[in-house]
Amino acid sequence: MGKAIAIDFGLKRSGIAITDDLKLFAFPHETVESQGLMGYLEAIVPKELVDTIVLGEPKRMDNSDTHITENVRLLYEALVLKFAELNVVLMDERFTSKMAVQAMIAGGMKKKDRQVKGNIDKISAAIVLQSYLSANNH
Repeated sequence: MGKAIAIDFGLKRSGIAITDDLKLFAFPHETVESQGLMGYLEAIVPKELVDTIVLGEPKRMDNSDTHITENVRLLYEALVLKFAELNVVLMDERFTSKMAVQAMIAGGMKKKDRQVKGNIDKISAAIVLQSYLSANNH
């Protein structure tokens, strides 16, 4: 059984999270420049034996698209083509940024570290990934 990774995509940078070998827990992994995201994925997928990519899908409260939703759908299509042998799924990412900030506060992270947007991105990715694991009984 391979690992799963999640992507919290942004136009500038993307947060990445990864599971343990048993797909029980999601962990914040890294923040990468979105311009180099595909290259990063090409390296990490075989190295970490990834079999699932979970992509956070941004939606508004009324389920309408946000300013970045179309970019995420284009990325989803590119991932499906590039990694045809993997399970690529979209997962609702509403509230993950707020949840990430709350998790950082609860974890005692210093204010200056909480203000680093890359930290929010990778923790948001971990929240998306843990939601996926919970929803799929992993």
